[in-house]
Amino acid sequence: MGANARRGEVSAMLNGKQYRLCLTLGGLAELETALGAGDLVSLGERFSNGRLSAKDMIAVIAAGLRGAGNALDEGDVAAMQVSGGLADYARIVADLLLATFGCAKVEPPANP
Repeated sequence: MGANARRGEVSAMLNGKQYRLCLTLGGLAELETALGAGDLVSLGERFSNGRLSAKDMIAVIAAGLRGAGNALDEGDVAAMQVSGGLADYARIVADLLLATFGCAKVEPPANP
C-alpha cells in the first residue's frame, strides 16, 4: 500500500502495520473544529509554530487515517504504538502536514 505524494499521501507504520494517511478537505475541517482553529490560515499557523501537543498529533494522525479510508478514531490512534516513540509520531505528523500544505518534495515524472 504505497503512498502517492502527488495526492498528499504519506505512509506510516503504526502498531506494526503499514498505513496510508491523507488529510482531505473534510479532515482539515475536522481539525479546525477539534483544535479550535477558525480557518485554514489559523490551522496552518498553529502547526507552523513548531509546538504540537499529544492531542494535536492524535487528531492529525486520526484525520489522516480516515482521509485515506481507514475507519479509525482518536481513541484507536491514542492506543497505537510506533517503533521510534515520540520522534516517530512527530515525523508522521510533520510529513503529513508538509504533504497537505504543498511543501512536500515531489519528484517530477521522467520524460519518456
